[in-house]
Amino acid sequence: MDNTVSEMRSKMQKALMILQEDFSTVRTGRAMPSLVENVIVSVYAGAQRLRIKELTTISASDPQTLVLTPFDPSIASEIQKGIMTANIGLTPSSDGNIIRISIPPLSEERRRDLIKLMKQKLENGKVAIRQIRQDARNIVRKKHNDREISEEQMYRTDQDIQKITDEIILAVDEMGRKKEAELLQI
Repeated sequence: MDNTVSEMRSKMQKALMILQEDFSTVRTGRAMPSLVENVIVSVYAGAQRLRIKELTTISASDPQTLVLTPFDPSIASEIQKGIMTANIGLTPSSDGNIIRISIPPLSEERRRDLIKLMKQKLENGKVAIRQIRQDARNIVRKKHNDREISEEQMYRTDQDIQKITDEIILAVDEMGRKKEAELLQI
């Protein structure tokens, strides 16, 4: 039974990590490398398609500006075009070898839309976690029905499964509260 519980915990933590990555792409009006690092850009006359984080160093020079320094200065214009065609609401400007992206402040309406989107992502994450819990419970019940474990073991394991699920859901809720506070911050 420990194997089922530890496997479930591992799957839930992976779902939590995926949700965190998904949350990092939600724009908060603050310059964060995660806004552009996974944008795929076609470089070297279309010969390669790479992520921006594989082509540049990304830093925030101030809370409203991202600075991208390409490893190969000759592809700066291609990176700039890639960001514009990615349609992520950011406009890069280049001064030779360095690309700067000014992050415009979010309007109140846009903040509300982002909070709605974030809550939808939160709910989807919780659904995924609950599905993992249900799968684990089904495995435990099958083992009980096949007489591999006693009824007492089944209930004990079910309690462990619920305890872990509650911990992960609490972490998801906390992540949501932090992101909402970040979005509402002006």
